[in-house]
Amino acid sequence: MKRILPTILLLLGALPLQAQLYHPGEVLEYRVSYRAKMFPNTEVGAVSVATTQEGSGDTLRYKVVGKGRTLPTYRWFYNIDDTYTVWVDPATLRPQRFESDIRESDYTFRSAYDYRWADSVVHTRWSSRQRPEQQRTMRLTDETMDAIALFFSLRTAEADTFREGEPATLRMVLQDTIRDLQYRYLGREQKKIRNMGRFATLKFECQLGTTEGFSFTDGTVFTIWISDDRNKIPLWIESPVRVGSINAYISGYRGLKYPMESLMK
Repeated sequence: MKRILPTILLLLGALPLQAQLYHPGEVLEYRVSYRAKMFPNTEVGAVSVATTQEGSGDTLRYKVVGKGRTLPTYRWFYNIDDTYTVWVDPATLRPQRFESDIRESDYTFRSAYDYRWADSVVHTRWSSRQRPEQQRTMRLTDETMDAIALFFSLRTAEADTFREGEPATLRMVLQDTIRDLQYRYLGREQKKIRNMGRFATLKFECQLGTTEGFSFTDGTVFTIWISDDRNKIPLWIESPVRVGSINAYISGYRGLKYPMESLMK
């Protein structure tokens, strides 16, 4: 169950790049479960993503914090406590800085990305308990950002602009490389969420490719359902693993900018 939070944030962000929706006060909560033949639906973790703002005037920035933890029942077996933070320029809606603090049992990992959009580069640093700090500077395009910034990439896109079955690609910064993220819109679908109700959703199939393409075995394939309303909230994510699948689903939300019109009565 390693790296639950970055995986979920990646899945939540794997959507078309449009003007992002950052709304201070918004909090999204998810439960993470493992499903296999012998384990029909075992909840193992929780994820939250909260948006606030810092500073004022020229120093005003949006701050998004993603946190992931193993549920208490499973912490004796594998204790995960991960935090990811991104600061965003409210004028350009581009990320300025990204930080991660990963604590998973005896494994620790820290990273920081500084975006220099004027020079079209991102400078990354990362280190762990087992390895000293490493650094790299990589070229940026308008479609390149970290997993949390990608989380907000679809929030104001109009559903009527999606073309069913048509592929598109985004790019994601990962320490020392930039990976391609391909997606296809599969159409509208009703989705029942445990303890939340039935929602009208937009369904996407996504794949994280290697640095060389999408046909290699280390690519990650997943399906995501988002709310079919102006909020465009990811509601359900499903990703197959070697045995069974990992699922993340919405368990609570507050402080939304728009009414949750996709919730069906």
